[in-house]
Amino acid sequence: MSLVLSFFMTLWVTWLNLGYSDMFFDQWFQAFQYAWPAAAVISFLCGPHILSLTKRIYTKFQ
Repeated sequence: MSLVLSFFMTLWVTWLNLGYSDMFFDQWFQAFQYAWPAAAVISFLCGPHILSLTKRIYTKFQ
């Protein structure tokens, strides 16, 4: 999940900030290389807490 999210988010934000140019894919790939490890760590650390919160919210509104 972190791979797919960081792939598309860095693509989108790079395009919004820089537009398309000859260096677009190089700049985007550099952003992706930094974003994916960070997204993976954040997912592993926050995932269990988010799942727990989601379960509490779900059971509250059943």
